[in-house]
Amino acid sequence: MRKFDYRNLDEKIIDRDIVNLLGAIREFKGKQSLYIEAIPDTLDKLLKVAIIQSTEASNAIEGIQTSDKRLRELVEKKIEPRNRDEEEISGYRYVLEIIHDSYEYISPTPNFILQLHRDLYHYSSVEDGGTFKNADNLIEEVGIDGKRVIRFKPASAAFTPDMMRELSQSFIDAIHRKEVDPLLLISAFIFDFVSIHPFRDGNGRMSRLLTLLLMYRSGYIVGKYISIEMYIEKTKEAYYETLLKSSKGWHEEVNDYKPFVKYYLSVILAAHKDFASRVELLRDKNINKTERVKRVFDSKLGKISKSDIHMLNPDISPKTIEKALKELADSKYIEKIGQGRTTVYIKKQ
Repeated sequence: MRKFDYRNLDEKIIDRDIVNLLGAIREFKGKQSLYIEAIPDTLDKLLKVAIIQSTEASNAIEGIQTSDKRLRELVEKKIEPRNRDEEEISGYRYVLEIIHDSYEYISPTPNFILQLHRDLYHYSSVEDGGTFKNADNLIEEVGIDGKRVIRFKPASAAFTPDMMRELSQSFIDAIHRKEVDPLLLISAFIFDFVSIHPFRDGNGRMSRLLTLLLMYRSGYIVGKYISIEMYIEKTKEAYYETLLKSSKGWHEEVNDYKPFVKYYLSVILAAHKDFASRVELLRDKNINKTERVKRVFDSKLGKISKSDIHMLNPDISPKTIEKALKELADSKYIEKIGQGRTTVYIKKQ
């Protein structure tokens, strides 16, 4: 049975890229409280947007989807789920709220992890929620065409309970020792959790929920206001590729955590950068809302939709955004492409 020991993890994987990633993330973390103080009246709206994005993205990675309208209504608890996909979407939102509200009291022990997995199926009739797998399983990638590709053979079901106990204890001990940066430990823990694949279903979603839980417990709360799951969903090819690279030799305890850790740190850094840019956009009360919409085009390349702008400026109503877009299009600053739901805008050169 594979063992886990995170002592000296940093010495095994640290290089210049990882040092730079950690340094940049720490710098943003140091400004975290300043960002929050700068826009206290908008934080609730950012939180609501992030919950919707996180719920959508984390389930989309697993091929779980519904319409945009029903997704929003499910997250806002305005409707009840009507099929298996919507039950799992509602379950993810349910656990996300538990973590947001009570992360200080939820340690990553097997019992708590089992309870979170049980709650992931709060709206479902699935009977094995909250229990470890009773048969061996596989890590598969779902391609764009819907086909599944086997990436890795996880731990045997027979060894899973013992491996989860050892994984949890090794992580908790390493956190208490404070000898290794918590972000390195979190990335390695998540990789090992996915490699064990302790449940019959829901392992990917649980890994992303545990990421948020462990980050919050270590003082990194950016995931409350920016969807880390969305960044993983956007880069899922890199996610699967680094998972594959780091999994070689895992059963023999000779795997290299470095590829996956670098990927995970880059996702965390991207979320921090996004949070900082949104705060800068929202904190300047001296500019009007049309100018704020204009600045979105100044700061981002490529096609931008109305929903993109609303997510960056949750305090601006959709009607006001539409008015600002019309003004910018009339002045030839941006160009409108498409009609109806497919409408996007690009900045003119």
